[in-house]
Amino acid sequence: MNFSETLHTNPIFELIVQQADSLGVPAYVIGGYVRDLVLKRPSKDIDVVCIGSGVELARAVGSALGVPVNVFQSFGTAMLKTADGLEVEFVGARRESYRADSRKPIVEDGSLEDDQNRRDFTINAMGIGLNRANYGELIDPFEGLKDLRRKVIRTPLGPDITFSDDPLRMMRAIRFAAQLNFDIEPDTFDAITRMKDRMGIVSAERIADELNKIIMAPTPSYGFKLLYHAGLLDLIFPEFVLLRGAEFVDGKGHKDNFYHTLQVLDNVANRTNPAKAAPDPETELWLRWAAVLHDIAKPATKRFDNRVGWTFHGHEDLGARMVPGIFRKLKLPLNEKMKYVQKLVRLHLRPIALVKETITDSALRRLLVDAGEDLDGLMALCRADITSKNYEKVQKHLRNFDKVERKLHDLEERDKLRSFQPVITGELIMETFGLKPSPAIGELKMAVREAIIEGTVPNTLEGAMPFLLEEGRKRGLEKVS
Repeated sequence: MNFSETLHTNPIFELIVQQADSLGVPAYVIGGYVRDLVLKRPSKDIDVVCIGSGVELARAVGSALGVPVNVFQSFGTAMLKTADGLEVEFVGARRESYRADSRKPIVEDGSLEDDQNRRDFTINAMGIGLNRANYGELIDPFEGLKDLRRKVIRTPLGPDITFSDDPLRMMRAIRFAAQLNFDIEPDTFDAITRMKDRMGIVSAERIADELNKIIMAPTPSYGFKLLYHAGLLDLIFPEFVLLRGAEFVDGKGHKDNFYHTLQVLDNVANRTNPAKAAPDPETELWLRWAAVLHDIAKPATKRFDNRVGWTFHGHEDLGARMVPGIFRKLKLPLNEKMKYVQKLVRLHLRPIALVKETITDSALRRLLVDAGEDLDGLMALCRADITSKNYEKVQKHLRNFDKVERKLHDLEERDKLRSFQPVITGELIMETFGLKPSPAIGELKMAVREAIIEGTVPNTLEGAMPFLLEEGRKRGLEKVS
């Protein structure tokens, strides 16, 4: 099979051919770019392997392009970026060997065959020639093209060898299966279940990166189910496994919260209008994490009541308190991204309580204030949380959410509360009453905030100041001149 016509559509390859031939260096594009070329998927990352110095070839290509080259001397690699956003990495073909207790390989110069042998999966081990003599020619020693057509993930060498070299490849197998909707070849999957304990030598950061990619897959539940059945989920995310199972007492049972959560995650991933709920593309990952964690505290809060059956009172508050610890353990960011997930977990039951016709404007205002700019994400999570198998029941709940959103929209148009900041600040209170920092200032701020949310005081200086002065008088405070 020859890809010369396809490569011609990208001028970077003609330039690499010219420089590789000029240097007398055999060169190949290899790995994910070739896989995505066959699958007709867009790709911005190009890996070029040469039999010789990858750094020298990179510098020659960079000079011809007029772009800087970043050299990583200790790894023998170099990278450049083209004007149209392509990232091209150059490396010399390598042979690698590993010690059983380490992820650090012993690296030596090698042949193309050596380089393809060390690749993780057959679909990532295909190469295409980048010299004039073999331009566009597919080099596919492990029948990766056949596996792409069969939709199968398989290791080029025996899976025990491949996974022993780098245990993270076990998660990568599952990640590719989830991203591409492929099956994992039975012997390969058996090796994952057999060798799962090798994951103990992999850093939490690398595991988190793969887990994030699984969460961002088109149907992330598929990846989680594979992680569970392989025994990996117990090792990397045991809190999630605790959700599994349904318990019955006196004929009363609860849903299996493991599979419910996975359905919620899929619902978020496949919602009809993702742009509305997550205008920032990166917010999408954290919205999906909120789906993963929204019921994480249900095992800890599960109780059986003879009158009403199973309850999970307070699971939203306990779940929000669990979020930082889970993020810390998984080496996920502990910044505003974690706080976004924490907020959605804490608030995910609130919109459900607002579907009643008798709901007050103050309850709606309180949700607008508490959710703030994250209201769209919260509503997307709440819609996804409807997982009944009864179609009519689902549609009824969704229509109720439509009503809530219309009410919230109308109220927001009138009161502008999503970016709510009370006009009465702590500094203004201290200045008004001649106070130093004290608990009284917090009490007065809270009183003003509640009055604004209740709708009895407008969020303007002119409207709120008389209320503040009256509250101050109740506490024996007088305005200073």
